[in-house]
Amino acid sequence: MIYELREYTAVPGRMPDLIRRFNEHAVKLLGEHGMEVVFISLTEFGPQTMGQVVYMLRHDSYDALERNWASFFADPRWIEARRLSELNGSLVSRLDRRLLTPTPFG
Repeated sequence: MIYELREYTAVPGRMPDLIRRFNEHAVKLLGEHGMEVVFISLTEFGPQTMGQVVYMLRHDSYDALERNWASFFADPRWIEARRLSELNGSLVSRLDRRLLTPTPFG
């Protein structure tokens, strides 16, 4: 099992549109493409307060992660949702991504 932490920094003024795209399209499609959404949050404290959507996905393996994202990005519903949501410009100015493997500490 691996986890993927993704941080999307919104273009100034575009956060409502980014949240709308997650709520109306992305969350459902992520699940349909085998990605379990563990949580989604807005940053409350730190340098990107009010400017980031942060979420974590769970994948069975690195290979599954690759397959899941490939099928997600090829989905015509995602392609159209992204196109329509970005008619007035990009919603995301920066994407940071980390892969995490649970490790016992003791």
